[in-house]
Amino acid sequence: MQSRLPSLEVLELLVGVDDHGSLSAAGRMAQMSQPNASRAIKALERRLALPLIERGPNGSKLTAQGTVIAHWARAVLVDIDKLLDVAAGLSTDRSAKLNIAASMTVAEHLMPQWLARFRVLLPDVTIHLQACNSTEVFHQLRKGACDIGFVESPTIAHKLHSAEVARDRLVVVVSPKHPWTRRAPLSAAELAATPLLVREPGSGTRTSLEVALEGYEMAAPLLELGSASAIRSSVLNGIGPAVLSTLAVADQVRTGQLQVVDVDGLEIERSLRAVWDGPRQIEGPAAELIKLIRRDRRGRTT
Repeated sequence: MQSRLPSLEVLELLVGVDDHGSLSAAGRMAQMSQPNASRAIKALERRLALPLIERGPNGSKLTAQGTVIAHWARAVLVDIDKLLDVAAGLSTDRSAKLNIAASMTVAEHLMPQWLARFRVLLPDVTIHLQACNSTEVFHQLRKGACDIGFVESPTIAHKLHSAEVARDRLVVVVSPKHPWTRRAPLSAAELAATPLLVREPGSGTRTSLEVALEGYEMAAPLLELGSASAIRSSVLNGIGPAVLSTLAVADQVRTGQLQVVDVDGLEIERSLRAVWDGPRQIEGPAAELIKLIRRDRRGRTT
């Protein structure tokens, strides 16, 4: 006999439409093809006898009834995650270890708060964190030196699995005395032609910038530095401009120590992703860390 309860996957799809504004985007987040996502939602509509999504030439959006159901679906998913977290905590081997490799932006600005909450949930798991650039994260995963990685690179190494866990944005920053603070927005061509303070090759931030400026001839770097904090300090000292994550410069921009310079027509928003090797369905403490991060992200959207 078919269960009358909807699957958790279709509830995640419905919440995904609410979060991302389209069924296709929700399907991508759930690693489900658009036709399968559409069939799943239609089956849920039949089961509930409610129209949940308005389908139009410009995409899909939730109906009024769909918005209400998505609200309750979100609450169900949060509770299910809590149930699974508790179960994992009860069954976790007391000698369990979690080896993490994280790119610098994630390691410096997100991982401390994630791991603090993870230690409350699973206090008996021993955690080892290595901070490196995105290319090195992929290398560590390939050779089995870590269980899970976190990267900001716009591309994922072949055959590794990934899941989005956060988003950030890259911005041009300068010291308050820089000439760019007293002029109209830059053009992308001007930015590309300017020697910048940049991370080393293989860093996700540098790769994201190069992808965003693809088609322009980029000037040679003013300086290559090994961390966002080193670049930020150099910008603060007036050495030159840089393109950094908003996560890395939020405090300095808020206090006026750094200023953001607009670039006409250029927005560099990027996905921060968990990556792993092996089976598509990740398990163990690494899976629990991803669930915790995603649950926290969902909670912030309510």
